[in-house]
Amino acid sequence: MADLEHSTCDHVSSVDSREDTSQDTKPKFSEDEETLITRMYNLVGERWSLIAGRIPGRTAEEIEKYWTSRHSTTDQ
Repeated sequence: MADLEHSTCDHVSSVDSREDTSQDTKPKFSEDEETLITRMYNLVGERWSLIAGRIPGRTAEEIEKYWTSRHSTTDQ
């Protein structure tokens, strides 16, 4: 049973490390997706789930991360 618990912990830690790595990279979006995100943002603002609902396979978190990486408010 100790081996089972140990292997479960190893699996969880490997998943966590992959998640950390994916957070460091910018999500890749096509030109059409970028245009749609910009247009939708201009219409509805920061309603990320609404915008993500218009782009199949994208989550609200991905959309928000894309937007904040491209439109940082620290430059203003």
